[in-house]
Amino acid sequence: MKIYNYIMDWYGMSDKAIINELGKRIKQIRLKKNISQQFLAEKTGIHRVTISKIENGQQSSLLSFIQILRGLEELEKLDNIVSEESLSPLQLAKLEGKKRQRASRKTNDKITNTEPEW
Repeated sequence: MKIYNYIMDWYGMSDKAIINELGKRIKQIRLKKNISQQFLAEKTGIHRVTISKIENGQQSSLLSFIQILRGLEELEKLDNIVSEESLSPLQLAKLEGKKRQRASRKTNDKITNTEPEW
């Protein structure tokens, strides 16, 4: 049996279609964890009807989306949405070169040395 990795064409989808897809994925996660909408509603403070509407692509807010992911203990999925940009070693070297360098404080041996040299 061959398994294919399916990559969504997010740019080819309408905003409504994306909302529908996100709702389906939330529902899949919830069902996989065997969590009822009512339990999730109690855990997140979001009304059960609102969760149902989000899962069916009828209503969405970013706050509700985050609250649902938190309730499902799946906030790490946001790493795929908003990934942290990493700098290449060359970019890091350029940034290091732009750092302000401070002169070190010169010390006069005669002033700092209180012991006589005998």
